[in-house]
Amino acid sequence: MSVAARVNARRLPPGRVLLHGFLIAVCAAWLFPLLWAIYISLRPISDTAHNGYLSWPAQLDLTNYINVWSQANLPYYYVNTLVIVVPGVLLTLLVSSMLAFAISQFSWKFNVIVLMIFIAGNLLPQQAIIVPLYWIYLNTPMPEFFNGFPSDNGLLYNQYLGVILIHVVFQTGFATFVLSNYMKTITKEITESALVDGANVLRIWWSVILPLCRPALAAMATLLFTFMFNDFFWALILIATGSKRPITSALNNLHGAFFTNYNLLAAGSMLAAIPPIIVFVLLQKHFVRGLTLGATKG
Repeated sequence: MSVAARVNARRLPPGRVLLHGFLIAVCAAWLFPLLWAIYISLRPISDTAHNGYLSWPAQLDLTNYINVWSQANLPYYYVNTLVIVVPGVLLTLLVSSMLAFAISQFSWKFNVIVLMIFIAGNLLPQQAIIVPLYWIYLNTPMPEFFNGFPSDNGLLYNQYLGVILIHVVFQTGFATFVLSNYMKTITKEITESALVDGANVLRIWWSVILPLCRPALAAMATLLFTFMFNDFFWALILIATGSKRPITSALNNLHGAFFTNYNLLAAGSMLAAIPPIIVFVLLQKHFVRGLTLGATKG
């Protein structure tokens, strides 16, 4: 075969070329805001104010990162966020895995209806229930056995517990749907064999099913951590004390009444994005396995 014939044989068809060009354009469009934010965060505000955002800067440094770390008190708000997110993720995985186990591994009268209810709950806009939910939170008194608990606003309003519970409620439906689909790939004979051997339902769920669902649990943990970490709406509505709010509120505090230093805000956004990135890197192997389950056969 001649060289020209080999080159012609290796040419991609026009449709494949268009597909590759489209995918490259989509990747570039997706990466542009991130790269632009990094670029802005490294520019001094004085250089931006003098030359504008589109000019090449005289210098790039980490001054904005150093300033926002101290001015926005980010370490304190990191802790606030983790106090909300870590229990929220663990509770959501706990409840949703139990529900998914009952729906996928046992045949009972209303299992499909229960799953449909949880799926339908994901279609409800969060803003639609904010007024009655706000009233409920304000009027939920502190139980007597919590006497001495430091609160002037009841059990739920202006408390971390209230934000954690609302996250669990809204994320459980999605997590149950995903985990139940994963657990359906686990043969029911495993559960039935464990029941015959005398194991109770909780023992089967904890010792048999959950270890088999580690990829799905890791994928859901990554997604849930990202969802809850990036939340701004519920913390703004349900927490009145500024010192209790998560890191998204700390970034909002960087907006001034008459002027906003977007270079500083971009640096704060980059720092705020570090924990979700760390979680994704640590769980990346299981995350990919969880997403690709069932994508191929054989």
